[in-house]
Amino acid sequence: MSPVNLRVVGLGTAVTVAVLLPLVATARPTGDPVRPAGASAEGDAKPGDLLKGLGLGPHTPASAPPATGPAVPAAPAAPARVTRCGPELASPEGAEAQTCVLGEEHEVWARTYYRNATGRQFDAFLTLMGPGGRTVQVSCPVPAQDEPGTCETPRERARGAVTVYTAVAEFAGAGEGDTTPLLLRAGSNTADSEGS
Repeated sequence: MSPVNLRVVGLGTAVTVAVLLPLVATARPTGDPVRPAGASAEGDAKPGDLLKGLGLGPHTPASAPPATGPAVPAAPAAPARVTRCGPELASPEGAEAQTCVLGEEHEVWARTYYRNATGRQFDAFLTLMGPGGRTVQVSCPVPAQDEPGTCETPRERARGAVTVYTAVAEFAGAGEGDTTPLLLRAGSNTADSEGS
């Protein structure tokens, strides 16, 4: 054999070893040949499957690993609060108020927001009126200070939608003898039927 032929044979052997070495290195311990993904035992691999099986084909992103541990349930949504308020009203003497009916889950109650700029103390009488003539009334002292305050009825189990309830707050000052002059009356009636 001539030296040129010997070099060609040696180069061919080196190329063959370089090509076959990765195949031998990835062989299974049982001696089974490596079969690319999607190939059957009869060798009906699709074009390109051999390269993918060797990790040389186009990159395919790995699927996300399955979640471990028990699923954590989502936190329950907070119950929606429904508020229906009447207009903000003010008396010439300096009393201001707004009255609302509030509902949450299966409860309903009334609340009035007030400010007393009259310079004297008076009382707020808040009444919640519901279906069937049911009423709940509370009295709250309103101090003589120009700071916002609230007065509200106890919560009670709702007997229907919030829209069937109304509330009225009456602010009355101390009068001479048996009279208590009414300074302001604020109701929960509102122009829109939906409330806010």
